[in-house]
Amino acid sequence: MIRSLARGLWFALLALLMAGAPVQAETPDAALAELLKEARSGCAQPSDRLTRILCGGQVRPGVRAYYPLFGMRDGTDYEGYEPDVARAIAQRLGVEHEFVRVNAASRIPLLAEDRVDFVIATMGHNTQRDGQVRFIRPHYYQSETVLVGPKALPIRDWQDVAARTICVTVGNGSNAELVSRKARLMLFDEAGVLPERLKDKTCTLAAQDDSFFAFYFIEPAFAATFEQKMGFAQVPWGMAVARTGSDKLARALDLLSQIFHRDGVFLEIARKHRIGTAFLENQMKVWQRPECNTADGSTNRACILPALHASLQPTQFADRVNAFEGWFEGKFGLDLTLPMLKTVPALSLFLNGVVNSLILIAGALVATLGFAILFGFALGSEWRLLRWPARLVTVVLQSSPIVLTLVIAAVLANAIVPYSSAVALAASILALGLSNGSNAGQAVSEAVVSLHHEGRHTGRELFVHALGRSATSIVSFLVNAAKGTPIASFIGAPELLSALTDITSFSSGRATTYCLLLVFYTLVVMIVVWLCNRLRAWLERSEVPA
Repeated sequence: MIRSLARGLWFALLALLMAGAPVQAETPDAALAELLKEARSGCAQPSDRLTRILCGGQVRPGVRAYYPLFGMRDGTDYEGYEPDVARAIAQRLGVEHEFVRVNAASRIPLLAEDRVDFVIATMGHNTQRDGQVRFIRPHYYQSETVLVGPKALPIRDWQDVAARTICVTVGNGSNAELVSRKARLMLFDEAGVLPERLKDKTCTLAAQDDSFFAFYFIEPAFAATFEQKMGFAQVPWGMAVARTGSDKLARALDLLSQIFHRDGVFLEIARKHRIGTAFLENQMKVWQRPECNTADGSTNRACILPALHASLQPTQFADRVNAFEGWFEGKFGLDLTLPMLKTVPALSLFLNGVVNSLILIAGALVATLGFAILFGFALGSEWRLLRWPARLVTVVLQSSPIVLTLVIAAVLANAIVPYSSAVALAASILALGLSNGSNAGQAVSEAVVSLHHEGRHTGRELFVHALGRSATSIVSFLVNAAKGTPIASFIGAPELLSALTDITSFSSGRATTYCLLLVFYTLVVMIVVWLCNRLRAWLERSEVPA
């Protein structure tokens, strides 16, 4: 009896001790092994990208091909920090890798189209992108955007940035911040061209990650001419997967990122490629802590970094726009997106673009008609000192592509007055008016010569009747001037095409945006054609039999 009581007390004491002992948390290594085992068992019906990768024996990482130190392509081989991280992931999963080239504009669409399995492509994790992709935690790097320009250019704060044109890459998360500061954007697909555009003075300022420009500031010639003006938008970089069909793949990458930080894999690869390691050294310490080195560490707020808050101020009717998009997709099965109506900066850009386009079109029409009359009078004049210079100018304008005429007009305008949106608009109106007006003026002069030989009219009456006879040609070049106004965006005129390009640099919905551009110009040209036909009828009334 006493022995049984002692045995009972001993088991009770042991139970109490076991209840008070801390439970050992599952390690990320064990969780990863279990996840991979489960995924491999579903090869018959793969429901997740992870199963498809493991059973197919191949993973498709999306990487950059033109980003020094982080992702570069040499022939068919990729090198840099991010390709090496992707190789380490493929090795840990036990599969081969097939790199897919991506850039800032294509990396998210390629995920959505299932043309890559995950991207590791210098993509900053901000709250705006959370609705487009599923980011992997923990993050594998961190940077901030820097503004780089000539040392002689005084840029002290955001006030000095307003109204300036800044060269950026499409899809860069910091574009929204620049637009909200009233900067103008010149867009490029690849960051690698920005230093060259700074050197040849195509770009006065360029904005890109500090990690990118760090490579170029090593060059003595570059460092002697350019400097970092200011930095903003510090953001962690994250690998990303598609939001649907990738739950297990995302979980596997979360666990691998924890292990790579804890074991110094990220740090070792970074040192190999001579990139900054301060962030990675700190992260290794974080993920070696007991509370972070668990299977649930990637959801522990004490361990992970928050995304950069990059949400733009919504418009008052943003919810109704979202509801309309949902209704339209459900009704017609088409993905309609209207980013220009959802945020205040995008709406402001859109409305300003519409107004500036209307000003540009009206100005181009007036300039074309005015130059048509001037060139028609000069080319049809009996004075050689007036006729021959006008003929020379006409031949030059007719032989020059409209883009070249625009560039020359912009260069001359900027040489006289400082650059501004108004100057770009004025230069565009002048170039479009000269190009189309000279052609219309030649038609007028030919009508003047024809009527003069007929001997039907003289003096002022002759010129008025010449306008009537050449009305069809004048109208044709007026319509051509209206249709050609979008090309003014080439020299930075803030018309609708330029505004929509800025909007799509930080918003989704590019296809819908440019469809709306087509609708806008179709309607405008239809109105212009109607007005021009009225003008032609009025002019032709003056061309009646004598």
